[in-house]
Amino acid sequence: MSPEDYHLLKSVLKKYRAIQDAGGWEAVPEGPTLKPGMTDPRIHQLRKRLAITGDFEGTVTGSDNYDANLNAAVMRFQARHRLKADGAVGKNTYAALNITVKQKIDQIRVNLERARWVFHELPEEYIAVDIAGFQAYNIEGSNANWTSKVQVGKLFRKTPVFKSKIKYIVFNPTWTVPPTILQKDILPKIKKNPGYLSKMKISVIDRKGRTVDPSSVNWSKYSNNLPYTLRQEPGPHNALGRIKFIFPNKHFIYLHDTPSRSLYGRQDRAFSSGCIRVEKNIELAELLLNDPAKWNRQSIQELIDTNITQRVNLPKPKPVMLLYVTIWTDENDNIIFKNDVYDRDRQVLDGLNEEFTIWQTRAIN
Repeated sequence: MSPEDYHLLKSVLKKYRAIQDAGGWEAVPEGPTLKPGMTDPRIHQLRKRLAITGDFEGTVTGSDNYDANLNAAVMRFQARHRLKADGAVGKNTYAALNITVKQKIDQIRVNLERARWVFHELPEEYIAVDIAGFQAYNIEGSNANWTSKVQVGKLFRKTPVFKSKIKYIVFNPTWTVPPTILQKDILPKIKKNPGYLSKMKISVIDRKGRTVDPSSVNWSKYSNNLPYTLRQEPGPHNALGRIKFIFPNKHFIYLHDTPSRSLYGRQDRAFSSGCIRVEKNIELAELLLNDPAKWNRQSIQELIDTNITQRVNLPKPKPVMLLYVTIWTDENDNIIFKNDVYDRDRQVLDGLNEEFTIWQTRAIN
């Protein structure tokens, strides 16, 4: 989303308020999945519902046939709601269709408020991570000239919202296991399988920096306050993958590669422990280093293949913004409604609905 999108969103709010004033839309009765070619009495209701929001283009008839025009409208609606655009009206599509117009208006209001917080005095170029949309973008001016799927934090390890500047890249990084992950994830696996550390190429380091044989440690006696650091060595098995992008922040959050690449095929991608996993990480490195003669896909891959850890400073720090918005726009200025994956909209809406109060302070003489 850009400052231009803010004005577009205001026009969408006006449109939905007009729909509300006209009576909104009736719920489409749920039932068996509707598919192209079917005949069903609910299809007329579906066509009428999609026409109200502009997804169905054409004359609304009383036909109960699921024809090609209706299929195109359903797929358009599904794409705008981050659903699988297959034309099949099943459980998830019914749920999206039957969100009330008031709920849509509230969602738009919440995201207009978020835009007011963020979209002023923006840098000319920056990386934007759309947490709820599971995408990253490179923004120049008001246009996105690069995008990638990302994986973000799980519901119990949510990716925070903040801004910083990417300062350097580490190729073939090691991974020092954070305390929370060590306690909640790694220790239980070690206790269950003593060979886990060896399998995952994780070294045990004592407080004097010496490597310790994992079999010499009585892991059963520890639940926290472990007197060792666990460090995963570089390689395709590493939890950070082959590249990480560092921007200083108090949350210890960064962008990185991942060996869990199959998860990019999922529609919703909240799988990490808080950091952002980037599918097109080599492309991102090329973009940030901005030196095609020295840093191109081939040279980066050759460096990765050495398995040697190397830090490379960016020629110029790159602003990065981690954003949580549940409405975004696509390249055709279509409004995309997203799930409130972290359940953050409600708190903003409650604030917007509070009675306005002017606070006064008494002057002290």
